[in-house]
Amino acid sequence: MTDERRAERTSSDAEGGPSVKALVSHHDSPGFSPDAGRKRPTKRAPWQRRYARWVLLADAIVISLVVFGTQFMWLGSRSAEVASSNLDYSVVSIVVGAAWMLALALGGSRQERIIGYGAVELRLVVTASMQVFGIVAIAAYLTTADLSRGYFLLSLPLGCISLVMGRLLCRRLLAHRRRAGSMGTRVVLVGSSDENARVSAELARQPSAGLRVAGLHSVGHVVGVTSWSDEQSDLLRRRLDDLDADGVLVSGGSVLDPHDIRRIGWSLDPRRRQLIVAVNLTDVAGPRLHTRPVAGLPLIHVETPRYSRAQQLSKRIFDVAGASVLVILLSPLLAAVAVMVGTSSPGPILFRQERVGQGGIPFDMFKFRSMVDGADTALQELLRAQGRADTPLFKVEQDPRITPIGRWLRRYSLDELPQLFNVILGQMSLVGPRPQRDAEVAFYDDDARRRLIVRPGMSGLWQVSGRSSLAWEDAIRLDLFYVENWSLVGDIAILAKTFRAVVAPGGTAH
Repeated sequence: MTDERRAERTSSDAEGGPSVKALVSHHDSPGFSPDAGRKRPTKRAPWQRRYARWVLLADAIVISLVVFGTQFMWLGSRSAEVASSNLDYSVVSIVVGAAWMLALALGGSRQERIIGYGAVELRLVVTASMQVFGIVAIAAYLTTADLSRGYFLLSLPLGCISLVMGRLLCRRLLAHRRRAGSMGTRVVLVGSSDENARVSAELARQPSAGLRVAGLHSVGHVVGVTSWSDEQSDLLRRRLDDLDADGVLVSGGSVLDPHDIRRIGWSLDPRRRQLIVAVNLTDVAGPRLHTRPVAGLPLIHVETPRYSRAQQLSKRIFDVAGASVLVILLSPLLAAVAVMVGTSSPGPILFRQERVGQGGIPFDMFKFRSMVDGADTALQELLRAQGRADTPLFKVEQDPRITPIGRWLRRYSLDELPQLFNVILGQMSLVGPRPQRDAEVAFYDDDARRRLIVRPGMSGLWQVSGRSSLAWEDAIRLDLFYVENWSLVGDIAILAKTFRAVVAPGGTAH
């Protein structure tokens, strides 16, 4: 093959940004050896191995506290023996704790391929815990040991909840370390320039995912010519060594066929580097994806979004119960805010504004008034003055209509509290896409109109992901992700993040 055709077919560039360009721009020539005159990077321990040690330590601490704490709470500090046996409860606690740790290990809950990701890890933790206590119950029955029911029944739920919380805390620490630039997997993207740019942008959007782009290897397409060669494999291996990368991420299949991807995998050191293949699917949550090998084909089944009656009923019950409890608990705060708004400036305490709800049906949304009375009449003039009249989000920077007390209420989202009554009335949900005005909905395309499938929410995914700092496209993307992948557990997680954002609003709250 001629050098001209090879050069036309493949190149390595840096669409991902200047920092990537500095890493890879001098690696384009297949004859260039990046290791010449340079000490080869030392092999790093995979982050999974280090993280697994964190998890092991967290599990040991949690289980020790649970079994011995339960023994102390139920039986007191005195030494006690199990009825109908010569066993001391301290010995039982040690045996149960050791068996619990062993079950978590044998159940695969600390396997490197699953820790730190999704719900599989947490499900394995709960399953292993249930198995341990099932075995303990069977053993007590067969040996006629009269194990204390309170000790037994208290340990299981408390232990399961504590282990799950411990794993979630480990994930928080892992995400913090990843945002600081460590505990991640360094990958070289291989694919077309467009595919590399798309995947690089998605990974940069979520640094806590742990995949960091070390460099780009762009592959062009020439009709009738194989896209991958042995020379490119050699070049890629040298680049991986030079960039101290942990693996290759194939960013798409438009220029690489399955045989090319297999050859890339064969060229990697299986004990040191991994091969990751990205499919052309974004914003699809894990539970909707199922991989099933059929006739040698790794088929990915993507479930369509389902909105069953059971799901709608569970969400409605959760909304009504949650909003009612919050109204009762926050009634003193609601009264105090009402007094502050009423005495701060002339006008009504509550502000009612028509918003577009589920199915495009309008409703009156309640808020504590945070602007001067009649502020809506000046909106279009302010938007035109700031060049925002033709944008979907009607946000005015340094809005002069906001009162001093209103600015404080908005910073901590206290002006939104009356929307709890919208939730009880069935017009809104605790979590969902934010309701917008009819003039803003007029900007919707077909994709954005899918926001109207569900009830609008007091809080949503984009509110806890950047609040007022997000662009319209990012806000729509996050709202569509919520609509397509709704779950009750996801709602609870968003509410927890909302509480944290309200307590510590940062600089994105306006």
